[in-house]
Order: sequence, then C-alpha cells, then structure tokens
Amino acid sequence: MRSLAEIIFRTRQEATNLYRFVQPPETFIPPQFKPRFPLPDIQEPVSRLANTPFAKQISDLARQIRVHRFPLFGSSIDIGPEIPWRRDYLSGVETGLAYFRKIPYLDARRAGDHKRIWELNRHQHLVVLAQDYRLNGEVANLTEIRAQLESWFPANPYNRGINWASALEVAFRALSWIWTYQLAGDQFVVEFRMHWLRELYRHGCYLERNLSFYFSPNTHLLGEAVALHALGMFFTGLPRAARWEQRGAEIMRTEMDRQVRADGSHIEQSTYYHLYATDMFLLHAILAKPDGSYMDKLERMVEYLHALLGPSGSLPFLGDDDGGRLFHPYGDRALFGRATIATASVVFERADWRWELDDLDSQALWWRGEKAAGRAPGEAKFGSRLFSDTGVGVLTSGSNQVIFDAGPFGPWTAGHSHADTLSLVVRVGSDEILIDPGTFTYVGEQKWRDWFRGTEAHSTIRINKRDQATPGGPFRWADRPEVSILAWKTNETRDGIDAECRYRGFAHRRSVQFQKPDTLLIVDEIEGPPGDHEIEQLWHLGSAEARGRLTLAGEAELVDSWRSNVFGEKHSSPMLRLRKRCTLPVRLETRIDLSAPAV
Repeated sequence: MRSLAEIIFRTRQEATNLYRFVQPPETFIPPQFKPRFPLPDIQEPVSRLANTPFAKQISDLARQIRVHRFPLFGSSIDIGPEIPWRRDYLSGVETGLAYFRKIPYLDARRAGDHKRIWELNRHQHLVVLAQDYRLNGEVANLTEIRAQLESWFPANPYNRGINWASALEVAFRALSWIWTYQLAGDQFVVEFRMHWLRELYRHGCYLERNLSFYFSPNTHLLGEAVALHALGMFFTGLPRAARWEQRGAEIMRTEMDRQVRADGSHIEQSTYYHLYATDMFLLHAILAKPDGSYMDKLERMVEYLHALLGPSGSLPFLGDDDGGRLFHPYGDRALFGRATIATASVVFERADWRWELDDLDSQALWWRGEKAAGRAPGEAKFGSRLFSDTGVGVLTSGSNQVIFDAGPFGPWTAGHSHADTLSLVVRVGSDEILIDPGTFTYVGEQKWRDWFRGTEAHSTIRINKRDQATPGGPFRWADRPEVSILAWKTNETRDGIDAECRYRGFAHRRSVQFQKPDTLLIVDEIEGPPGDHEIEQLWHLGSAEARGRLTLAGEAELVDSWRSNVFGEKHSSPMLRLRKRCTLPVRLETRIDLSAPAV
C-alpha cells in the first residue's frame, strides 16, 4: 500500500509531467552565458595523456563512433548512416513518441531491450569524441557531435518516447553533455551552442520533477541527484540552478546515510551496483566537498570495494551487473574497479590501495586534473575481513582469495539480488577457480533472467531443483530465506566462517575453513523434512583445469553451464555437479587446493 505522502508526491509529479508534455519548459539563455564547469581544467589530462596508449584507445574508439559502429556491452553494433535513437538494434523493435509513461519499456516484445537502447542514448560516446578532439586534434569529431545531437533533439522531444522513461537515463545523458561541452563546447557556433544548452537545461527541469524517491530509491536516485547537482553548478546564475545544486547535494548526503551500511557496503547486495554507487558518491564528493561524516563513509565504501577486488584487482559479480559505468564504459571491464580505486586514492591520499599507474587514465585524471597527475601507486595491503552488515567474508592469504556470500537478499523487492546465498568465489592470483556466472539479461527471455540469478547458477547447494527464493518478475523475489552468520574467526594461520540459510523448511549450513596459505575446507550440512530429497552441490569453475583442485564427497559430473562476462553476452562455462538423492540430514565435505601448480 502506498502512503499518503507518496500518493501526493506522485499526483503532483504526474500533473507537472502532463503539463510539460503539452508545454515543454523554456528559459532564456543569453548568448554570452558562460557555464561553470564542475570538473577541473582539462589541460592537465590532455597534456598528460597525449601520445599514450589511452590516447590511442580513444582515437580508435572515436573512429568507430564516427562511422556509427558503437561499442555496447563489450560488442560493437553497426547502425548505418542514420541513427534511429529509439530502436533496439538487435531485435529491430522501435517505439514511438507517446507520452513517456505510456512506453512499455519493461516489455521487450513491445519496446525491445531498454538496456541496449538506453546505453546508446546515455551519449557517453560523445565524451569520447570530445576527448579525441582534445587529445589527438581530430576535428571530424566536432562535426559528428553536432550531427548526432541535431539528429537526437527532434527524435526525442521533451517527455516523449523511451529515452525520457527513466530519470536515471536522463541524468546519465545530462552528465555526458556537460563533460562533452566542457571539452569541446567552445568550438561550436553560437546558434547550435544555445540550442544544445536549452536542451540540457530541460534535462534539469525533468530531473527536478522526476527524482526516484519511490519508484527506485537506490542507485537511480543517486545518479539523478549527482546529475542535478552538477547541472545546478553548470547553469549557475540561471533560474532554478541554485535550487538544483542545493537539492542534489541534500539528497546525496541523505542517501549516503540511508543506502550505505556501517561496514561500507551498498544495501542492494550487488558488488557491481556497489561500484556504481561508489563512483556516484565519489564524483559528488569531488564536486561538492561534503562534510567529514560523508567522506568517512565513502572511504569505507572504497575499503569494501578494495577488499572485493583483492590481489587480482578484478571485481567478482555477486548480484546483478547491468554493464554500465558512470564515466568511460569502454575498455577492459575487469579494470573498472581499479580505476575507481585509483580515483579514490587521489581523493583520500591513500597509498595502501592496489592500482596501477595506467588506472589513472580513464577517470582520475579527468575528474581530478593536476591532483591526479602527480600520484603513484603505493604498496597494497590485503587481509581477511568480515563485512558483517552485508554478510560477505573475504579470506585472503598472499595472492589467494576466497569470497563467501553469507548475506541476505537486498531490501524492497530485492530486485538486484541473486539466489546465491552461501556461494563462493575463489581466486589464485589472476586464475579463477570458482566464479559467479554474472547476469546476462534483465528483460530478455525470462528463462535466462531466472537462470542467471537462480541458485543453480551459483556455487552453493540446491534442494529439489528449486531456488532459494521465488522469482516474481525480473526485479522481485518472494519467500526469501533467513540467513545468519554463526561464527567468524581470523588469525595469521587460519580463517573460519560458518553461516546458515533457512527456507521452505530446509536449513543449509556451510562452514568454510581457510588453512593458510593454500587449503580450503568446506562442510555443507543440510537438514529438512522427512522423505527423499535431491541435493545438488554446485561448483562453477573458472576453467576446466580448475576441476583438478577440488576433492569432493562422491562422484561428480563435469557439465556445460553458462557465464556472462558482460551484460547481454553469454558463453558456455564448466560446472561441477555432485548430486545425491537421500534422506536428511546429509553432510558433504569438500577440499580445494590453492597451492601453485607444479612446474
């Protein structure tokens, strides 16, 4: 049931949206208007990055973009001379210019996959064109930026069509336009520049009225608030700008308290959304310079992220991964987390977080300018730690890392959680032993959405071929399990964590003992009602060779399973399955050898 406050909020919001559907907002922007750029002067990153591999990467990307070969989610899509901005290019489905509330964007059959449509309409590729112009002097990029924007404006009138259906997408596009304008705006003629600024100003008008306080009060609200604050700074001196800046800052401070737990973890129980949220809070910290309590909690967010990345420097995908990124969603996705760590190390002046010098290139230099240019990575420190609020144990010894997900499902409808309780991710340096298979899709075929977030897709126990919770649409779980951590201990020679998951009358208890530096012992105990039950112990392997590291409590079969390294892509991947039909209770013991292979 919706509260009276929500009903009043939504009624006012809808009345304003309908009015603006008929009469879009207008404001006079004088030709002499000078935006206030939120980020540092770009001369430092330009001089630092000229003639580097990053500049070459930007040049190669820009060359593809100019011929409308767009990199989306790890692949490239050839669109052709004209860009149909509201079309899903893979399915061919395209929606019209109805009032944005009438667009059925969650129905892939009627609207296409909204994620693919929105990713292009975030216009982060325009930032690449502007960067290439500044780094490599390619003036053809200016022509392409103008041509794409002049194509986009009439194809996406205010409050009409799928590209206005999500406030977060409006926010991402606004940030892209701000960055593009800061890099190259002064190179365009006044008439086009004023048109562009008026359209950007409308994005602020939209965000002010459509903040996701009730619909999706998570990273959606964070992205909208940081963009609204940036728009307020950008349009300093114009009507509404001061209100936007203040409102955005207020929301970010409030949401830092509400969305981030005391241990630094984000409430949605998704490692990738934690990275998303960290970038959003980090960008706002750079723009707004908030108080000490905000910065203290942000630093804890980075500590959690750093622990997840571990010695390998790669993010494990617990929960949903939507494939996006706040800034520069291109290149090796495994390095996105390290780029955030590098940016945070500049902000917090920390020398004990792991990153490489090249990790400054994609984000830190553009966000911090000369303050990032003088930084160098220090000596990283890793240790075993339990993040008790999110229920994640990180067990580390040298280059060996074990991540134990003993946390609950997320809040609200747990939309970005997976049924992965008591699952494991194990890595030996950069070698993956046990993996999380990822996400693949949100609103594509339901069977794939349900499989990738289901219990079978994770290294845990499945009982009677059922998930630990009941899926109720692409972003909802019902009948969620009760999860508790029973014990935790760490010292120089041994780590131990013991947790229990209860659902549908069953109890699964998993004990993980890490005998440092290279022996992992796992004990699974399952109890439940009388009768025969099918128990599956599932191990998703990083490679077929990883099979040799596992010693199980019986005969297991090596089967083909699935993995998605990036949203929208899937490929076969090995899974080891131990299946037993038995009465309960049952106990299964597993040993994993993490020692270096013999030469």
